[in-house]
Amino acid sequence: MMHDTFPDFAARERRLRIGAVSYLNSKPLIEDLAELARDAELILDVPSRLADDLSAGELDVALIPSVEVLRDADYEIVSDACVATRGPVLSVKLFSRVPVAQIRTLALDEGSRTSATLVRILLAERFGVRPTTELLPLGFATADTSADAVLLIGDRAMKPPCERFVATWDLGEEWTEWTGLPFVFAMWVARRDCELGDVEEALCLSRDRGVDRMADIARREAPKLGITSELAHDYLAHNLHFTLGSAERAGLRLFQELAVKLGLAPEGIDLVFRHCLSAR
Repeated sequence: MMHDTFPDFAARERRLRIGAVSYLNSKPLIEDLAELARDAELILDVPSRLADDLSAGELDVALIPSVEVLRDADYEIVSDACVATRGPVLSVKLFSRVPVAQIRTLALDEGSRTSATLVRILLAERFGVRPTTELLPLGFATADTSADAVLLIGDRAMKPPCERFVATWDLGEEWTEWTGLPFVFAMWVARRDCELGDVEEALCLSRDRGVDRMADIARREAPKLGITSELAHDYLAHNLHFTLGSAERAGLRLFQELAVKLGLAPEGIDLVFRHCLSAR
């Protein structure tokens, strides 16, 4: 007996799911994004959870830690909008209770993956240090771990802990001074077979609007974080860069090379760029 077959309308009509980071550093990338991508659903979370959800197919495109792209051959960078720095980043810091060369134990912010890889590269390449690591759960402070050093990322890294430390590293500053290149912390990523339609353009347009409205974003977001609008604006305008240009690509490739060298990323993963072009 022959049966008629019908398309799976539920699957076809499901809204695209966009995952974005909830930190201040990503606000310029999602300005008006819900309006620009009306047919998509915007979900906010921390970078590590977004990466897991994209991997599990629960998101179609996400702003995920750059290291995740180095670990999955099926991923594709789908926009030239990114979170990068060309010097001090302010929101990714290593706090050490001992001289850096003496670090033996390291607590890593649970929300971090790229920064966790970056700090291990910097410690190994510059000081020959390969500490044992543990996770510092979200919501926990430096005082909640006895590790020699603690990596904090995001908004809570912008507020210095009450404890005094022997050394404090701004990882963006350390990377740029060491390599002369920018560092890319997060990018918009999708699987290679995932068609995003107008969403690709929306991601770039959203970034362009956000960059034009940094002062407004700073005024809006600063009270939520307990910081001044001046600090928030200075951070967005001077510590961060939101376009994935040729220098950022070079920094990303060097990061991949070093991560592979230390066994923190697999060999043989090609970086694939599916750019939309910014109107800038």
